[in-house]
Amino acid sequence: MTELPEIPFSRPHRAAAEDRYVLDALAGGRTAGDGPYTRRAAALLGGLVGGGTALLTTSCTHALEMTALLLDLAPGDEVVVPSFTFVSTANAYALRGAVPVFADCRPDTLCLDPRAVEAAVTPRTRAIVAVHYGGVGSDLAALAKIAESAGATLVEDNAHGLGGGYGDRPLGAIGALSTLSFHATKNIQCGEGGALVLHDPALAARAEVIREKGTDRSRFFRGEVDRYRWQELGSSYLPSDILAAVLTAQLEEFGAIQARRHAIWDSYDRELADWAAGHGVARQRVPAESRHTAHLYALLLPDAAARAGLLAHLAAAGIRAATHYQPLHSSPAGLRYGRVGPGGCPVTTDVADRLLRLPLSADLTEADVARVVTAVRGFRPGPS
Repeated sequence: MTELPEIPFSRPHRAAAEDRYVLDALAGGRTAGDGPYTRRAAALLGGLVGGGTALLTTSCTHALEMTALLLDLAPGDEVVVPSFTFVSTANAYALRGAVPVFADCRPDTLCLDPRAVEAAVTPRTRAIVAVHYGGVGSDLAALAKIAESAGATLVEDNAHGLGGGYGDRPLGAIGALSTLSFHATKNIQCGEGGALVLHDPALAARAEVIREKGTDRSRFFRGEVDRYRWQELGSSYLPSDILAAVLTAQLEEFGAIQARRHAIWDSYDRELADWAAGHGVARQRVPAESRHTAHLYALLLPDAAARAGLLAHLAAAGIRAATHYQPLHSSPAGLRYGRVGPGGCPVTTDVADRLLRLPLSADLTEADVARVVTAVRGFRPGPS
């Protein structure tokens, strides 16, 4: 009997034009940042996030760090962030001496709970960071209202959400600043990379300087100044045009990549609905006003033991599933650099112990999806 190949949790998609574009970038000698492919990728991104200025960065982490610099954060300032997120969401602001204030997530969408955010706001609050978990839009209407009332800036950490929407607007087009990730695990990837999206021309001009080590080097190359000088704090956040060449090829296949991922997500959701309902397993909810990106498919098992059991069951079937974030508010660095908002983060603590993600990538075959569904349905987390 032939052993079936392992199904990886994530498999980076390879776009058809990647090799050709990379070789073209090498042949043209423009391998540093802000070359032809950087401009092509930025233009393609602009069409997906409602216009504005899209500045490629070396990572979403660096794009978040740029938001902290653009907000002129200082020690003692506070930034409300979800506890259920990747460390970069808090790290970017702690690096500037600001205090990450951890707020809880909703149990259905796993995005920021506006009630927890409102309770966490103080006169020192400078920003609220909405993370669109799994590409499901946060309640941006409520969060924008809270931010406006507090005189704070709404930032969208849109690492999972390129191509998603909230109401009639794309994710990334509602906050004053938004960030994107093109890490190898994302829907659109170039190995490592990110972007900062801005809809305010004044902020965009400053961001260009910050991205170029705090200099007006880009203006110099456009012939707008006779020499470039150090203007403000910044760092080297500009990726190579070789990475931009890979990203350009990926973005040109955006529609096909997303169609395939949505087909897989829909298959999981349809085929596992009755199994989940019969065994006390919850699924991430997508509100009517949100258009998700099929970035991940999450199951919430009844308890930590059931999750461990399903992980082992799938591994025995040659299928790699994964857990996800651990709460930031109770992490060593979270306790050292941040504080938790009123009421704590009980939902975050709970879901972090129960959440499991199934394999999802654009190159999964129908046979792969069927194997995953069959394996999951064969697991019994508890009495039906």
